[in-house]
Amino acid sequence: MSTSRRVALVTGANRGVGRAIADRLASEGYLVAVAARVWDDAVEAAAAIGNDAFAVQLDVTDTTSVQTALAAVTQHAGGLHVLINNAGGHFDEGVLATQVSDSDLRDALEINTIGPLRVIRAALPHLLQADSPRIVNVSSRSGTFSSTWANAPAYGISKAALNMLTYQFSKELAGTGVLINACCPGWVRTRMGGDEAELSVEEGADTPVWLADLPDDGPTGGMFCNRQSIEW
Repeated sequence: MSTSRRVALVTGANRGVGRAIADRLASEGYLVAVAARVWDDAVEAAAAIGNDAFAVQLDVTDTTSVQTALAAVTQHAGGLHVLINNAGGHFDEGVLATQVSDSDLRDALEINTIGPLRVIRAALPHLLQADSPRIVNVSSRSGTFSSTWANAPAYGISKAALNMLTYQFSKELAGTGVLINACCPGWVRTRMGGDEAELSVEEGADTPVWLADLPDDGPTGGMFCNRQSIEW
């Protein structure tokens, strides 16, 4: 299938902020690849989103799964313009740094840092052939020095590493047309954020979608929240 529409891949798009991002992009006219670890979850979400959204099985912790997913996206859609690395996890809130085990930290890094790196590496050959390519890494204030909190250590460390990964790629990709940025969606009412969170998933999706739609002279290598640059 070849399309004149912009194509976006959203990881972890079956629920929460990822689902809201995919919904919003589809409503804006994107052809959206709805990626989830479980195939049936991706199929169900894509059907609910509509607007020709299609399902992709993608486990960011599995290199073969990532490569297979990118091949499926480009075969179905004919290319890729936007990658939104939303999939994440291992939110160890309430844990002290002295309590973090090696396995806890490895797990957080695998999901929140190495996973997005795998997807970027697989997506880049296609993004570099696209007009106005964009990469958005959904991160967290917990990964910043300016406004982190000290009771989710494995999660915070892995998100800080994701922020640095964003910055490193922005330098390497300078002049290619690829704009890559990180963002904090805020405290959102999801399974991770809880029912007491301040924002709806639709509000949490706003900044990631805004970064996906940046003009060619837009920023790269930054960290954003509420469409505003924030300190690392």
